[in-house]
Amino acid sequence: MLREETQLPLTLKDVDVFDPDIYVRGVPHEAFRLLRREAPVYRHQEPNGPGFFAITKYDDLVRISLDSATFSSAQGTNIPDLPEDALRVIRMMMVNMDPPKHTQYRRTVSKGFTPRVVREMEPRVRGVTTEIVDRVAARGSCDFVTDIAAELPLQVIVELMGVPLEDRHKVFEWSNQMIGAEDNEYAQMPGEGRLAAMQVFNYAHQIAEQREREPQSDIVTTLVNAEPGGERLTRPEFAAFFMLIAVAGNETTRNLISGAMLALIEHPEQRAKLQADPSLIPIAVEEMLRWVTPVMHFRRTATRDVEIRGQKIREGEKVVMYYSSANRDEDVFPGGDVFDIARSPNDHVAFGGGGAHFCLGSNLAKLEIRVMFEELLRRLPDIELAAPVQRLRSNFINGIKHMPVRFTPERG
Repeated sequence: MLREETQLPLTLKDVDVFDPDIYVRGVPHEAFRLLRREAPVYRHQEPNGPGFFAITKYDDLVRISLDSATFSSAQGTNIPDLPEDALRVIRMMMVNMDPPKHTQYRRTVSKGFTPRVVREMEPRVRGVTTEIVDRVAARGSCDFVTDIAAELPLQVIVELMGVPLEDRHKVFEWSNQMIGAEDNEYAQMPGEGRLAAMQVFNYAHQIAEQREREPQSDIVTTLVNAEPGGERLTRPEFAAFFMLIAVAGNETTRNLISGAMLALIEHPEQRAKLQADPSLIPIAVEEMLRWVTPVMHFRRTATRDVEIRGQKIREGEKVVMYYSSANRDEDVFPGGDVFDIARSPNDHVAFGGGGAHFCLGSNLAKLEIRVMFEELLRRLPDIELAAPVQRLRSNFINGIKHMPVRFTPERG
């Protein structure tokens, strides 16, 4: 990013990849390029906090991801420090656990996301996608985010969890309020994100009680009866599990589909290649994931003194892995600032850098993305922007709130 007031090149003293206002204009890729080149383990200031180390190179991010013993998730995975009472709550979510506890909890739900199970879901995913496109195809215009991108992962995840379809928009609104807690459209008053989390917890309790009376073949029933570590999940633990799957299962894929559609609109030659040869779509999905990187960072906390690239990191200090930067690291992705749907190899870290916390739903996400673009490129081939996109005010999720589009109405 160039500083608008002077148009001078960015320097290290100007770097800020924390301020959520910056991300309303887009991911600060120029700042990340500068950090990779001049300070790949950068001591970044933090408003109202002690600061953190920004990790921007691919190899360093992978090293941290694979070493849960040294780089812990138990102090939280977002940048700001939390009080102990809040930490007790978030530690009930897998994303904020370390092995071996994390391993026990992950095993509880992993059977619902195996490649075989996901393959068997394709007919249903395609059916939902067809219904979504059917609803907008004759109109000639829509909000791509709310009418198309949000609906597929939302419907799939609520069905997978056994949540009534008519309740899906509750999950959508709660997700927006929690993920968009720093965006005035979703959280108009302080504390709305916490309130949304409480509503999800209450809803999860109701669902759990219902499943105890009437078990079904869904993830919720599995969780109600799960015994990670030999003991049944408490109600708060169940609710934390429910919230993680419900929110993470729809929010990230929604933003990936939106961001990928924008990339195809802005790179018409790449879209033309896909339309000419749809067999490239699975490869293109990997490039969409690299390019968009819907989760831009996760934090770890050092459990001992350690050194990365000559930079000493003390026990208790915060280390923030920037996936958005690692996915454009010049040492791993030649021409990383180019959107290339045929890129190969493409070992991106959009689902994490490996290790214990690699995204549990990666296979499902890739299925949803592939099927959605197979249908969109065939049925609505000339989608274009009808107005500027509105981006989420967040330094965590690379999100688009609204994307008005127009296209030739489908007849019949």
